[in-house]
Amino acid sequence: MIKIYHNPRCRKSREGLAVLENSGKDFEIIKYIANIPSVEELKQIIEYLSIEPIELVRKNESIWKEKYKGKKLSNDEILSAMVKYPNLIERPIVVKGNKAVIGRPAEKIEELLD
Repeated sequence: MIKIYHNPRCRKSREGLAVLENSGKDFEIIKYIANIPSVEELKQIIEYLSIEPIELVRKNESIWKEKYKGKKLSNDEILSAMVKYPNLIERPIVVKGNKAVIGRPAEKIEELLD
């Protein structure tokens, strides 16, 4: 099952959702602001993305700048920050099997679906 971690208030996330809707494939929408992923879920997503936790953080968010910017954080601290403040999670994330992409630009989602 394809999953999209989606924030309806984000234009890029809505663009990513449109790619999935137009694909004709079945998928599940996870509104991650309300249904916050656990640390374990985030670790799995990060593994599928083949990135480090810091690469999943939206560093221009005010909460990041106010509380975390410039600090030396462990991966566990970064993961905890994303669970505490889910707006810090980059979006949209689309997961298919054991692969995932951050849908910026939305064309990356199309590549995952092929």
